[in-house]
Formats: sequence, C-alpha cells, structure tokens
Amino acid sequence: MPAAVDLPLVPLQSVTGGGPLALIVTFLLTWVFYAFTLHLAATFFIGDVPSQKAATAAAVPAVVSILLQQYGLQGGAFGIDPSLLAGVTILATLVADGIAVSSVYRLQFRSAAPLVVLHFGFAAVMGVALANVLGVL
Repeated sequence: MPAAVDLPLVPLQSVTGGGPLALIVTFLLTWVFYAFTLHLAATFFIGDVPSQKAATAAAVPAVVSILLQQYGLQGGAFGIDPSLLAGVTILATLVADGIAVSSVYRLQFRSAAPLVVLHFGFAAVMGVALANVLGVL
C-alpha cells in the first residue's frame, strides 16, 4: 500500500478582485457583445455592411455603460434613486451609441436613430437570453 501524501489545501474558487484585469476583460466582453448585436441590427436595417464598422462603433457605448454603471452600484450617488440612475445610464449609452453609429456608418442622426433603437432591442433580447442560459437571472 503506497504511503499517503499530504497535499496542501487549495481552494477551488477564489474571491476575485476588481482590479485592472477584471476591468479590461469586462470591457472586451461588453465590446464584443455590443459589436455582435450592432452588426445584426445594421445588417437588418441597412443591408450588407462590413462587421468592422460595428466593431469600431461598439467601443463607445461599451465604455460609457461600464463607466456609468459604477454610479448604480454605489447605491444612489448624488442622492438619486438607483433605479433612476439605471435609466440615466441607459439613456447616456443610447446617446453615445447614436453618436458612434452616425459617425461610423456616415448616417444623419435621424437615420441613425432607428438603428440605435434596433440595436438596443437586439442587445436587450440577447442579453436576457444569455443571462438565462448562464443562470444569472
């Protein structure tokens, strides 16, 4: 019978921090998600478009949504209700998305608005579906 070997106990899970690596990975995942949903919306709305345009435009709403979500996590920054801050974050992300879409796709703001609304719809539906698959909701 072989001798028992004492192995050091290593936790299978560890507490993750909110360091720069977590921020970079969150930004990259958000960017890819927004680029995918924007490309779907642009293909549906405009027609055949290169995916590089969606990847370029998706960085702006990804940055805005990541930066502004911190206010909602603080539980009411500036004395404002967190649910109102979520609405402000969504509105600011949509405005940033509209500016990025109109400049990258060379559309006027009136033409970019339906694309932004369609992008928001695709992102909301796919986000809820992905959250259900991953068991987050």
